[in-house]
Amino acid sequence: MQYIVYAIPAFFLLIGVELLIDKLKKSGYYKLNDTVTNINLGIGSQLVGVFIKGLTLGAYIYIYEHFRFIQEIPNQALTFILLFIGVDFFYYWFHRLAHEIGVLWGSHVVHHQSEEYNFSVALRQSWSQGFFSWIFYIPLAFIGFKPEMFVLVSALQTLYQFWIHTKLIRKLPKPFEYLFNTPSHHRVHHGQNPLYIDRNHGGTLIVFDRMFGTFQEELEPLVYGITKPANSWNPIGLNVDYWKDWFTHFVQANGWINKLKTIYKAPGWTDKEIKTPTFSSANIHKFDVSLSKQINAYVLFQFVVLLLLSSLLLNIIGDQSLHIELYQKAFIALYMIFCLFAIGAILENKSWSKIIEVIRLIIFPIFMYYVIVLAQLHLNLQLISIVSSFFALLSITYYYWSAKNPNKL
Repeated sequence: MQYIVYAIPAFFLLIGVELLIDKLKKSGYYKLNDTVTNINLGIGSQLVGVFIKGLTLGAYIYIYEHFRFIQEIPNQALTFILLFIGVDFFYYWFHRLAHEIGVLWGSHVVHHQSEEYNFSVALRQSWSQGFFSWIFYIPLAFIGFKPEMFVLVSALQTLYQFWIHTKLIRKLPKPFEYLFNTPSHHRVHHGQNPLYIDRNHGGTLIVFDRMFGTFQEELEPLVYGITKPANSWNPIGLNVDYWKDWFTHFVQANGWINKLKTIYKAPGWTDKEIKTPTFSSANIHKFDVSLSKQINAYVLFQFVVLLLLSSLLLNIIGDQSLHIELYQKAFIALYMIFCLFAIGAILENKSWSKIIEVIRLIIFPIFMYYVIVLAQLHLNLQLISIVSSFFALLSITYYYWSAKNPNKL
């Protein structure tokens, strides 16, 4: 996970470049609410990942140490290449089955909910995917690929997939398009057009899609998103939306056979008759909530503060030398997720968002004091307390003024 954390500055540099080009061309690839939500979901995924990674990587290490077939695989270029192909192969099968099996789709659907397509979508990740995906890589541990090399290759495969989330790059040279996953191939994967659904599941390579019959060339104009729109900017709601539907289908299914089918059948399967609407790009209306310029400016400012804070916190709770207890990490993660929830509530213009935001800001100075003491940072605690309290008070004042004066800036 730390490799991904270290790459965050590069991610935002590329997002900034794409955003600048988007503004100069006036192409409208970015919306503030969608972009903030994408990145908030990415932050949440990294925070939850702190707790998942220990379990999942621990399972890989345990199998490697006790049950591997090959006792010593040398650290050679050929080993790296073979492991890279192996990681991509098993990623393909997890990714494909995550689109074809209901319970796995629940762990992946978040990545596809955005109705836009830009670099920020690459950061939009489900908080529960790690609970399922690790199982698919266990054969590599049995073979005997070293855990540290597996972690490195997996990180590189994940990092590769960032740059393919863009509409600015149309087509690359044919040999490259034939072998590797590209922006064109991955745009297809994110389309909800019937022609494109459940196609192009590759991570770095596209050859497995060609081999197993799931490849589709980009032909018709794309409509991004999922067939049942999430219509929300709430990161918690977006992560549980599919699971609520699944649980309803599970409870209402007749008999245990049909209940089990909701787990392994296609996403949304039910034994009840459902009329599926005919797809038409003309009938697609992107979800949006209109907010005043002041509120948008407030959201953007608070989002930047949370973004910088989350980068600091991810490094703190990932630093093994600090010996931070699990419950202390959990407190940090829960407060940050509460912050993401509050921003989502503002973006959706919920009537109760003011209460949530005030609670978040009142806790903020206490939280900052707690983190600085916990991380043993050599900072002036009194000064930090004063600055964070002033920040909270100023934020509350501006937010309430903006809500009462929506047309003034």
